[in-house]
Amino acid sequence: MSSSAPDVTVIIGAYQAMPYLIRCLESVEAQTLPAERMEIVAIDDGSTDGTGEYLEEFAARTAIDMRVVRQENSGGPSGPRNRGIGLARGRYVFFLDADDYFGEEALERMVAMGDRAGTDVVLGKVVGVNRGAAKSMWKQTVERADLYTSNIKFTLSAQKLFRRELLVRLGMTFDENLRTGEDALFTMEAYLRGNGVSVVADYTCYYLVGRDDGKHVTKSGSYLLRFDSARALTALIAAHVPPGPKRDVLMVRPFVITLLPQFGPALLRQSDEVRKKKMELAAPLLEAYWSPGLARRLKVHERLRLLCISNGRLDLLLDILRFMSDKKEPRAVRKGLRGRLYLVYPHFKEGAGLPLSAYEVTVPERIGRKRIDVPGPQSVTAFLRRLAGKARRTARSAGLHMPRRAHKV
Repeated sequence: MSSSAPDVTVIIGAYQAMPYLIRCLESVEAQTLPAERMEIVAIDDGSTDGTGEYLEEFAARTAIDMRVVRQENSGGPSGPRNRGIGLARGRYVFFLDADDYFGEEALERMVAMGDRAGTDVVLGKVVGVNRGAAKSMWKQTVERADLYTSNIKFTLSAQKLFRRELLVRLGMTFDENLRTGEDALFTMEAYLRGNGVSVVADYTCYYLVGRDDGKHVTKSGSYLLRFDSARALTALIAAHVPPGPKRDVLMVRPFVITLLPQFGPALLRQSDEVRKKKMELAAPLLEAYWSPGLARRLKVHERLRLLCISNGRLDLLLDILRFMSDKKEPRAVRKGLRGRLYLVYPHFKEGAGLPLSAYEVTVPERIGRKRIDVPGPQSVTAFLRRLAGKARRTARSAGLHMPRRAHKV
């Protein structure tokens, strides 16, 4: 084993990972970063499909320093990752899932970025293989991304390069009590408490593989686990960011990505008992963190559903979900002197308990194939011209004639 600390410790937690593990390990061995600058710490988490045996076989023949730990199944990815952190010697650590694999230049490029920028977290571009992957954060390579104005807050998976000194100094580990969302909690803490985040977007560093057998932890488990995850992430954000615009920006992530999927059209097929339980679990989160600033950062259908939950109106929520389930497209209407734009979802202007502001377009929307942007300010003159045009159209439909010159403004 090399006497000097390697640049990167690749931590692989593996459970029933065959045959995907073969390509995973080959991608580490194929890195352009020299073998002596890497080490692998692999944790076999009680596999019975030959995963542990293959890890030991690979360790015996690779030029990369590699340690294999075999343990009883821990029930989730957090335990193996924490074991890996404790054994790591590298300046950086990377959590590589045993199903996935690297691009050949991934570690060399990410280490170079972290060293050049002095940042504690480096994101390498991710693409999906037989599954989807987030795309909005890979538009450009940046040495220091702003957490509040960029989209890095929407990629909170653990497959990133973390400076080990940060993890040691803060005593950071994955929460083994969470069965889903533990990586989001870990990564958001590193974003908030570390010395900056870099993005490598001009090279595909990581291939996120969809297993043919469908065995993905994030696809399994009770809905209760998602609420545990939402509570943990909102509490973390609140602990480090005071109330105000910055907190509102970050709260979009747990509310839209973690909480709202529990209140999608699938709720229509669930029992009254499950519906009421979900409303009960979500209510304290909205009471604690809902704000006008957060509301205006959401799409209309997102805001409406959360308001229904906040107001305890399951009946209105189900009406909106039926509208969405039927693939209906809301009509856009412009109203008022400022030309505000509204989307006509159920109970629009009916006084059913949802304010008109809940229907206002405040962020870009997509209705079918049409993109709807937030309207700019409208002048008084333009507003009066629009009213005059509406009056002429109404008169024509009634068989009347109204001269244009009488309504010039």
